[in-house]
Amino acid sequence: MRYPAGFKPDGERGMALLVSLVFLLVLSLIGLSSLQNATLQEKMAASLLLHNRAFQAAEAALRLGEGAVRRGDDSLPLCADPVRCAPPAESTVVSGAGFNEASAVTWVATGEGFYAVQNLGIVRNALGLPPDTSATLYRVTAVGLAGQARSVLESIYAKY
Repeated sequence: MRYPAGFKPDGERGMALLVSLVFLLVLSLIGLSSLQNATLQEKMAASLLLHNRAFQAAEAALRLGEGAVRRGDDSLPLCADPVRCAPPAESTVVSGAGFNEASAVTWVATGEGFYAVQNLGIVRNALGLPPDTSATLYRVTAVGLAGQARSVLESIYAKY
């Protein structure tokens, strides 16, 4: 084949193909890394959402338990044994309402959790109360559940 003057090819060297393949490989790795990062962020957001829902459920259960104490719904016996007056250890694993023999606590089911009330006894001159005032102290323990997330809250309620 005859080429006009100045248009004769010098021969192909294949550099353009090699550079474009390396460039494509780098772009593919960047895209894959971005996809993994987006997936990780989505999992973290879902986990945060579940933890927030569990915390809100525990807050709601805590308010229900405090309301039950305020209304006097429960005539709870005074806990005489120091082991039974401790915060209920089963709060990290409780999954249903009912009486727990080890802690002598009755768990009450709420919408997305549970609460338990313990009568800690009568004290005089408790912090935050008027002088020479006696009050009955109650421990309200609340557990909120959402998916695999669990939140445990506790308050001491003084009734006088």
